[in-house]
Parts: sequence; C-alpha cells; structure tokens
Amino acid sequence: MLFEQLGLSTNILRAIADEGYVRPTPIQEKAIPAILEGKDVMGGAQTGTGKTAGFTLPMLRRLEKYESTSRSPAKHPVRALILVPTRELAIQVSESIKTYGKYTNLKSTLVYGGVNIDTQVESIRNGVEILVATPGRLLDHLQQKYLSLSRVEVLILDEADRMLDMGFLPDIRKILDTLPENRQNLMFSATFSNEIKKLANQLLNEPVLIEVAKSNSINNLITHVVYMSRTNLKAEHLVHLLKEKNLDQVLIFSRTKSGVDRLKKYMDQHGIVAAAIHGDKNQLQRCQAFNDFKQGRINVLVATDVAARGLDIDELSCVINFELPTNPEDYIHRIGRTGRAGSKGYAISLVSPEEKKQLVEIEKLLQKKIQVEQIDYANKKQNEKLKAKNTSPQRDKKAGRGEPKQNHRSTVSDLNIAEVIYFNGKHINREIKSNKANKHDPLFTQPYVSTKSEHELNNDSVLKTTKKRQGKRNYNRGPVPALFAPPVNK
Repeated sequence: MLFEQLGLSTNILRAIADEGYVRPTPIQEKAIPAILEGKDVMGGAQTGTGKTAGFTLPMLRRLEKYESTSRSPAKHPVRALILVPTRELAIQVSESIKTYGKYTNLKSTLVYGGVNIDTQVESIRNGVEILVATPGRLLDHLQQKYLSLSRVEVLILDEADRMLDMGFLPDIRKILDTLPENRQNLMFSATFSNEIKKLANQLLNEPVLIEVAKSNSINNLITHVVYMSRTNLKAEHLVHLLKEKNLDQVLIFSRTKSGVDRLKKYMDQHGIVAAAIHGDKNQLQRCQAFNDFKQGRINVLVATDVAARGLDIDELSCVINFELPTNPEDYIHRIGRTGRAGSKGYAISLVSPEEKKQLVEIEKLLQKKIQVEQIDYANKKQNEKLKAKNTSPQRDKKAGRGEPKQNHRSTVSDLNIAEVIYFNGKHINREIKSNKANKHDPLFTQPYVSTKSEHELNNDSVLKTTKKRQGKRNYNRGPVPALFAPPVNK
C-alpha cells in the first residue's frame, strides 16, 4: 500500500515525499484509516516503527479544515492536545508535526518543564491549533489560566506506559477534567501492561485495538548479547568493548544519575569522548548533548531511562546496558533506540552475578534465551598474568634440576654494612654485623665530647636563654654520658 491510498491530503503527501517515504509502516497502515474515521484507537507497536507519524499524519488531515491565515489568536484555539512523558519526546513529536505540516497553515507549539514559562505563554497567546505538552508543565499553565482546552477535539497519549510509570496518572486525570467530553481519544504505547489497559477502559470509547507485533515483543533485527562482568570491572570492560569493536554511535544506559556521571567521567579519563543526559541536566545541556551525538560530533551518549525516552536517532548501531533495568519492560524501551527502519542493531548488556535474576525476567518477557559471550579483554588479562608468573626469575630457578636449593632470604646478620660517622672530632668506620648493638661501637660505649670550649658553650646557652629563665641556675656542662650501657655477655 502507498501513502496516496490512505486518504491524506495533497499538502501532507507532498511533505511525506520530501522525506523520501513512499510506503507506510504496518502501524501507520492500520492506524491512519481508523483515526481519519474519527474512532478511538489503542495502538501498540515496537519503538522505532513509525508510531509518531502514525497519529501525526491523520491528526493533521483532520485539522486542515481549521486552517487560517489570520493573526488573531481567537482564530487559532487549541484543537489537538498531545501528552508525552519527557521533554525529549515532546521535542521529537513537535518536530514531526512541523515536518509533515509545513505546507499547511496549522500552528503548533510545545510546553515542558525546565525552561522559562514566559516564552511558552507568549506562544500560546499567539494562538495554536496543536499543543504538545508534558503533564506537569501543562498543569502549571492551566492553573495560571494561560490557556483553555475547552475546544480540544483530539487527545493523544503517547508513551502512555511511561507516563504511568513516572506517576503522572493524577496529573492526567486533572487534565482530563478540563477537556470537553465529546472528543477523539488516541493512546499509543510500546507495551500494554494491566495498568494501561485499565486506563484505556476508562478513557477510550469502543477503541480499535491495533497491534502490529505481539505485546511486549521486540524487533527481530536486533541481536542480543550478554557479557558477564563483576560490578567493579564493568567500566573497564566497557571501555575495552568500545575500543575493540570500533562502534560508531553507542547509547549507554545506566540506572541512576550519579552512575551516568561517574561512567562519563571514567570514559573521559580513558580517551573516549562522551556526553551525559539525565534529569538533573538543564534543557540546554540535554539538547546540546543530544545534538552533538545525533550529528556525530561525539560517539558515546550515556543516559538514564527517563532522559532517553523519545530519542530518535537514525541508524543507531548499538545500545549498551551498563546495568540491567529493574523493570524488564524497560529493556524493550532501551533497545528500541536501535534497529530502526529496517536496519540491524545490537543490544549489549553487561551483567553482574547480582543481576542474574533480572536477566531471567527479561528472557521470560522476550520468551527466548540471550546469547552469553566472554569478554576477550578478561581472557587477555588472565593470560598475561599467567605468562608473567611462568617467566618469573623465581620460577626459573625452581625449574632447574640438580641444583642445590639455596636460601635467598637475607638477614641483617648476614650483611657487612660499613658506615662512616664523625664522632668526637674524628671519622670512625662502623661495621654492623648483626641487627643487635655492637658492644665495641664507640657511638654507644664512649661519652660524647664536644669540640667547643666550655666558654663557647656557655655563650651559646646565654643567647638561647629567655629572660624568664635568666634567674635559674646553670647546670654543669661536663661530658655527655653514653646513650646506654653496652650489652653484657652472661
């Protein structure tokens, strides 16, 4: 089937042709006709199969009747609301709308947290037909009465499962209360959990269920590989894999924000240029890191699960799980960044002994065993240690046959150590033959006699004495006795 057979307008088809697309993906082929008929849709597809265009194209077609060249905000009320879980996904959806709607007169904008709200308010007041938003920031606008959603005709929940995982359900319910009851509802998700199905039953009205792949399935073009590695060696093994396999673009997932920062710092120290994105990074930092990665200025991007949702990167060759996710379904979202648009991809996971239980849960979800391989770096290190041990001098001596065993241990008593000291006005050679004090050593047996006269010693003492001690008596400065008596042989 071709796009021309789906009932899209000439302007939209022209924009599709500019992007080089001729045939729709399976999710687009099934979703577009149902949405154009005004039906509620519950769509599920693997990440990277054209899900965003699956609802963007028919939405634009339905709103074309409201096109207006007027500059009056009253002529551009919000007709379509798209809710997404993250800023990155909001930007991706907004770019898709602008790409396919560039030959229409429909206006769109996006609102999300982490940036100044004033710029968003100005865009909304100028009038928009399509609004892309994250739930939290949209509630801020609604509470401040910066916008009205009373004329919304299409509501779209994208990545609905992630919004529920992030705790946005209460915010979504508050937003639903501000919408008109007579509207079209579309819900798209990569996975269908029981919570998603429960929300769909409450929100959708006799929905059309569209699944182009089995629920919670993955792309068959993705090759899965597991490398067993202890937790304290993961960073070292990761650097080896990146250098050994010459990977062009790699997206690495870590569970925590601090883990992302530590891993990025470790790779910088080992000559790998990387960028990091997570929730504590501001929007400018996240956009800069993502753009550098997308344009090839850096080859490695380290991210948390939430920050990486919505990243749309063409021909991403590899995704690496530095740590396995606690939720098995997050594994599907992670590896969905690769193997897009018919391209092959690799999903590599570094698994510690403590993560074996999570690996089993992931394999149950995928309904197949994941290939386990050995890290060549670990074997190489082990071989080097064995080689060094086999060629050590001690081993060579022990390997000699017929040679008498020699005791290579040395003690102080076996050594003759010569020492020259200046004692009592002359140089004395001291020979130490044992670790015990020598009873003939002059340092211990003879009193110390200073080379200075008694008059000079008294003058030195006067110079060093303070006023407070001037009244104290002076001690006789005779010869200094020996430090201790020499040992007595019994």
